[in-house]
Amino acid sequence: MTVLVTGGAGYIGSHMVWELLDAGESVVVLDRLSTGFDWAIPSEAKLVVGDIGDQSLVRETIERNYVDAVIHFAGSVVVPDSVRDPLAYYENNTSKTRSLIESVVKSDVKNFIFSSTAAVYGDGGMTPVTEDVPTQPQSPYGVSKLMSEWMLRDTAAAHDFHYTALRYFNVAGADPKGRTGQSTKGATHLIKVACETALGKRRYMEIFGHDFPTPDGTCVRDYIHVSDLVAAHRLALERLREGGSSMVANCGYGRGYSVKEVIESVERVHGSPIDARLTGRRPGDAASIVADSGKARANLGWEPKLDDLDKIVESALRWEKSLQHRNTSR
Repeated sequence: MTVLVTGGAGYIGSHMVWELLDAGESVVVLDRLSTGFDWAIPSEAKLVVGDIGDQSLVRETIERNYVDAVIHFAGSVVVPDSVRDPLAYYENNTSKTRSLIESVVKSDVKNFIFSSTAAVYGDGGMTPVTEDVPTQPQSPYGVSKLMSEWMLRDTAAAHDFHYTALRYFNVAGADPKGRTGQSTKGATHLIKVACETALGKRRYMEIFGHDFPTPDGTCVRDYIHVSDLVAAHRLALERLREGGSSMVANCGYGRGYSVKEVIESVERVHGSPIDARLTGRRPGDAASIVADSGKARANLGWEPKLDDLDKIVESALRWEKSLQHRNTSR
């Protein structure tokens, strides 16, 4: 059988493809290559270029490749962009996910893993949040993902269909073997931006807001290494195939770091200071959000192996240097 990975040419998706191949799975990727890269996909995986909203293409891809499970990453992820253009996020993240789910159900695929987000919680404060706290998203991005979770819940109640929605906290780092990493131009991920600044790809970086109700006034987030995250997906896939029930689970380490602490880590690992300038808050940014990942650990048997901020930064810096070499050698 085969796993269909939507958005498999992107940052997290390409790590997922490698994780599945390493585990001996057959993989097909569906990606329109709007932000992803075909070179990020291993030759052992099949690439289908197209949109998840194209139901004919999705069903044909599922049937031709004997797909028995879908891992869905495709979507838009920039919180401030969602505030500026909410309808685009509801179209790309919610409406197209609805189309994908319908295609999956009609193709009789029973296992579905969804890339959700901690943004469904809104401002969680300094105490780790569990999955049963009220969801109060502060951005259209968070709302778009929460609505997709609701669609999965209702679909599972009506059909022979099971899902796992993994709520990511702040994903960072790169494949320890150097095979893939965060490659998107103009990315807004803090650790990538800080690494680009450290390597001179940006003249300076900005700290958005320094008056939040946190210990040093900057936003606090729970940073999780991308390799630990995709390992959780693989375990969720195993659980669903073994007859596990539908569930929602957090993926984070349970420890928050402020923006200033992340910048200090980049400076420490890189060995030199970077130019970080204070500016105003961005719309949609919560002050603090940290995960309680007990449910994922208990139900999936998930045991993170890279829970160390400096290690996350080191892998991100190493990948950024390899990208620099890739771009200059062309």
